Amino acid sequence: MKKIISILLVLALSVVLFASCGSKTPDATDTSDTSAANTADTFKVGVVQYISHPSLDNCYAGVEQALKARFGDRVEITRQIGSDSAADSDCSTYASQFAAQGYDMIIAIATPAASSAFAAAEAKDIPVVFCAVSDPVSVGLVQSLEKPGYNCSGTSDVLDMDAQLKLITSMQPDVKKIGVLYTSSEANSIAQLALLEEAAKPYGIEIVPQSIQNDADIPSAAAALTAKVDCLNNFTDNKVVNNLSVVLDAANAAGIPVYGSEVEQVKNGCLASVSIDYVALGKVTGDMAADALEGASLADMPVKTISDATPVVNTDVLASFNMEMPESYANAETVTTNK
Repeated sequence: MKKIISILLVLALSVVLFASCGSKTPDATDTSDTSAANTADTFKVGVVQYISHPSLDNCYAGVEQALKARFGDRVEITRQIGSDSAADSDCSTYASQFAAQGYDMIIAIATPAASSAFAAAEAKDIPVVFCAVSDPVSVGLVQSLEKPGYNCSGTSDVLDMDAQLKLITSMQPDVKKIGVLYTSSEANSIAQLALLEEAAKPYGIEIVPQSIQNDADIPSAAAALTAKVDCLNNFTDNKVVNNLSVVLDAANAAGIPVYGSEVEQVKNGCLASVSIDYVALGKVTGDMAADALEGASLADMPVKTISDATPVVNTDVLASFNMEMPESYANAETVTTNK
C-alpha cells in the first residue's frame, strides 16, 4: 500500500512540474519579446552645424522637429556649432568626437560639416545624413543623387536659378550685370555660380563673380564688386550669409539692391528672393534620418530636395529704391526688415 501511495505522489508531482514548464506566463520582467524591445530602442544623434546663421539654424529646427515627432524622448540629440573663425577645424573635431563616442548617427548641416562628418564616420560605418548640401556628388558624399552608394544621404538646397533671374529682371528690367560674392573654397557656391552663369545666357546678362577666402576679405571685395554691377545676387554661401550686413552696407553705399536666396536674408535687408524653406528642408532631412535609424539603407536612399520655392519681397527695401512691385509678383509674400 505504501509503495502505491508513493508512486501516485511521484506521478502527481510530475504532472504539476510538466504543466508549469509548458505554460509559461509572461511577467513585467520578461524580455523575450523582441518586437517590444525594438520599439523601446533609444538613439544618440550628433549634429554638426557649420556655423550659426538663420538659414542653417532653420535647418536644425526642422531636423529636431522631425526626429522628436518620430521618437520623442527616445532620441538624444547633441548639437555642436562651428565658430566663425575656425568653423572647418571645429566641424572636424566635433565629427571625430561623435564617431569616437559611438553615436548612432551624425547629421551634418552645410557642406563643410558634411565632409567632416563623412570622413570621421566612414571607418566606423556610422550613418551620416546631410542637410543643405547643394552638390553632394562633387564633394564625394554620394556616388549619385539617385543611388548614393555609401552610408550617407540627405538633402540638397540647390537653387532655381531661372526663377531667380525672372524675379531680378522683373524688378530691374534694364539689368545687365549681376555681381556674385562667393567663397572660393566652398563647393556649394562654386556649383551654384556655374548654374547661374549658364542660366543667365538666354537673358543676355553678365555674371560678375568676386571670390573671397575668409571673412576679412568681404568688406573690400564687396566694395569693389558693387562699383561695377547693377545688383548683387547672394547664394547660400555661409561666409557671405554670416556677413550679410557688411555686404548690404557696401551695396547700399553703391545704390544697388541685393537679392537673397531665402526668406531670412530678405528679412535682414535683401530686396527679394525666390526662397527655399529651410525649416521644411530640415524636416525632410530629419525624416530621412529617422528612416535610417529604423533600418532603411542610406546607400539606397535618393538625395531629396525641396521643389517648391516662394517669391518673397521686402517692402521696406522696395520703397527705399523707389521701386514698385512688378505686376507678375503681385501675390508674392511680403516682409519688412528686421529691426
